[in-house]
Amino acid sequence: MGWTTAELAQRVGAVLEGDGTIEITGVAGIREAGPGHITFLANMRYATDVARTRAAAVVVPRDWDRPCAAPALLRAPNPDKAFSLIAQWYAPAPIVPPPGVHPAAVVSPEAKLGQGVSVGPCVVIEPGAEVGDGTILFAGCYLGHGVRVGKKCKFYPHVSVRESVRIGDRVILHNGVVIGSDGFGYTVNDKGVREKIPQIGIVEIGDDVEIGANTTIDRARFGRTRIGNGVKIDNLVQIGHNVVIGDHVVIVAEVGISGSAEIGERTILAGQVGVVGHVLVGRDCIVGAKSVVTKDIAPGQFVSGFPAIPHEEEKRLHAHIARLPELKKKVADLEARLKALESGNS
Repeated sequence: MGWTTAELAQRVGAVLEGDGTIEITGVAGIREAGPGHITFLANMRYATDVARTRAAAVVVPRDWDRPCAAPALLRAPNPDKAFSLIAQWYAPAPIVPPPGVHPAAVVSPEAKLGQGVSVGPCVVIEPGAEVGDGTILFAGCYLGHGVRVGKKCKFYPHVSVRESVRIGDRVILHNGVVIGSDGFGYTVNDKGVREKIPQIGIVEIGDDVEIGANTTIDRARFGRTRIGNGVKIDNLVQIGHNVVIGDHVVIVAEVGISGSAEIGERTILAGQVGVVGHVLVGRDCIVGAKSVVTKDIAPGQFVSGFPAIPHEEEKRLHAHIARLPELKKKVADLEARLKALESGNS
């Protein structure tokens, strides 16, 4: 089904400028869009692309004042949010396998499956595991002994959930996620040999969490590793044992969080951030990409760098570092002049 530009503008609360009769047949990126497509601009880095796009319509900020090649503009308070809504309406229907257990699955008679559960081929569900109503387990998933999974979850192929893990409702785990593997814990004996410390805790994941492909979350040494409600975790993230992640935290790709660290609610960890063990990152913080958190961070801070410090301070330090070659040359010149003066006086 398609809508006209006027209809879409009304549905997302945008102000239409230009032709409202164009029927939109799909969505696309600003550089790839063609006739019949709608696209958007949320980052001014791509502003020049608006002037040469082949799209039929572009969603732009309310104060947009630059050229646009499209015959229709939709001026929205939040172009990213407006376009996300539009993209949902044009997205293909999600793949929803029918309820039931595939003949190639292995489900213990001591496991409990709720109403409308879908279990794909080669899924293994161990004794004592419980799966809530409407949950989908795609091919090759593993649920260990005593695992509890909530309602309307979706686990993509090759997800592995180890024993006794607790997972809430509407949780999405992407391919290759591992929940509840042993934490990295060893002692060193008098011969310098590392001996494994039993990891007897669990992982507990709240509601409405989404975890990206090949992310791993370790079980606690004792007690629990906790992921709060609404947390969004990208691909290739490592979360160590006994870590506590507050509600609605965002963790971007390749982040590593060491054991017993705590991340406050609504905090954002950008790509490749490292967090050392036993530190507290307060609520509503932002940690910039490639930063390393080595000590506690107060709530509401924007930090970056290695070690992570307030972002404005870190920018000043980088500015000074960039001037080092110039300063080195000045010092060399001063030393040469001073040497020449000393030679003349002698």
